[in-house]
Amino acid sequence: MTARRRVRGSTRQFAKDKKAFRERCAREHAVCWLCGMPIDYAAEPNTTDDSFNLDHYYPVSKRPDLQYDPAGFRPSHTSCNRLRGNKDPELPLGTLSRQWISTEPTG
Repeated sequence: MTARRRVRGSTRQFAKDKKAFRERCAREHAVCWLCGMPIDYAAEPNTTDDSFNLDHYYPVSKRPDLQYDPAGFRPSHTSCNRLRGNKDPELPLGTLSRQWISTEPTG
């Protein structure tokens, strides 16, 4: 028996997850994951450039199997999500391979 990952296909469940995610973000005053600036949670979603927009870590156009996975939800501005389009997420720099700036006092 092979294990298959269950992907939610219910649009009702997706709507519930989206609503719960937005409510949590508003409660926590979550900032836009793309630009780091505050989101206007008082505005209706997707109505102004600064209003909340549900973004997906991996673009749905490239990973439709992850569309309903709440682990991939990210808070964003409507304008930031529009500008990002379907680009892959930027990778963090990670750790430096060596110490470039001396932390020892010179003298």
